[in-house]
Amino acid sequence: MLSPDQPATRLATRLAFLVAGFGYACWAPLVPFAQKRLGVDDGILGLLLLCIGAGSIAAMLVTGPLSSRYGSKPIIVVSGFGLLAILPFLPIVDTPIMLGLSLLVFGASLGSLDVAMNVHAVEVERASGKPLMSGFHGLFSVGAFAGAGLMTFLLSINVNAFLSTLLCSALMVIAMLLAWPRLLTAVKASDGPLFVLPKGFVLVLAGLAAATFLVEGALLDWGALLIIGKGQVSEAQGGLGYMIFSIAMIIGRFSGDAITARLGDKRILFWGGIIAVTGFVFLLMGPNTLIAMSGFLLIGLGASNIVPVLFRRAGNQNAMPAALAVGAMTTMGYAGILAGPACVGFVAQAIGLASAFWILAGLMTLVPLCARMVTRA
Repeated sequence: MLSPDQPATRLATRLAFLVAGFGYACWAPLVPFAQKRLGVDDGILGLLLLCIGAGSIAAMLVTGPLSSRYGSKPIIVVSGFGLLAILPFLPIVDTPIMLGLSLLVFGASLGSLDVAMNVHAVEVERASGKPLMSGFHGLFSVGAFAGAGLMTFLLSINVNAFLSTLLCSALMVIAMLLAWPRLLTAVKASDGPLFVLPKGFVLVLAGLAAATFLVEGALLDWGALLIIGKGQVSEAQGGLGYMIFSIAMIIGRFSGDAITARLGDKRILFWGGIIAVTGFVFLLMGPNTLIAMSGFLLIGLGASNIVPVLFRRAGNQNAMPAALAVGAMTTMGYAGILAGPACVGFVAQAIGLASAFWILAGLMTLVPLCARMVTRA
């Protein structure tokens, strides 16, 4: 039986985060094609995207108890292979109902993988005695960049969308086969339930995490449509914005531990939030493609270390057991990244996509506004 503090278990954890980010981001460049293929408006597309969130949230609520009883390993394996198996169906289903069902399974697989890999990561980090969470989440960003980049490249050179997803799924198979034997056989966050409703101070942390994740999800699902609609890139290049965002997240997260040690949690939250809001201003008001794309860069840099800091604060608070707080934050945070974009679609239908993004900018202002309170508690 593998020990939690071994290079093999750390590798397996990184691969799980990599697969999650890669598989999730492969969907981003397919969104405009799906909308065009089905001939649906922003409101119907938002309803379809809600299927991702619904499947994910439902899966998250049962993943905690299942991980507690059987360990994280079987959940990571089943959900990882489920994610790569459903991906090739997304570009070929030809009715809104079938796409909705496919996205429901896609979201369920991703939601289960997200919770289980974070439970696994908590155990591995605890055994190592040193911060590892930013690096693990950095691998999610690496996967997101690679997934969006590879899919965008394949579509740009006119590779069939179905074949493109098959190639991406094949790469995910390799990663899962490498991770499988190295995962811990029995990882438990606590003896109690892994999900409880957050309360008190943890509720604030979870709310900020959900808002930050919501921004990331909105950029994935709607960023391409925003810059395509403004005429700043072609349809085939719609994934470039999310690629830039992902690069910034990678840089920010892999340097995050050192920067946080120097500046402290309070400054990371305050200035990270300010930089992210500035990025939204550039993205929405930029008069040309270069300035708009720099907005994706600033949002990524600003948001990159907000969530790791929030998880750290959750682990250090006294309002509720740390393991339960982390579990609740994981579920609420990823509910934001998956369910939130559907809400963006409904808002975009009513007042326009650009106005919906201004609302996201407003949500991000909550981070610097709450930075002092969060770090003093």
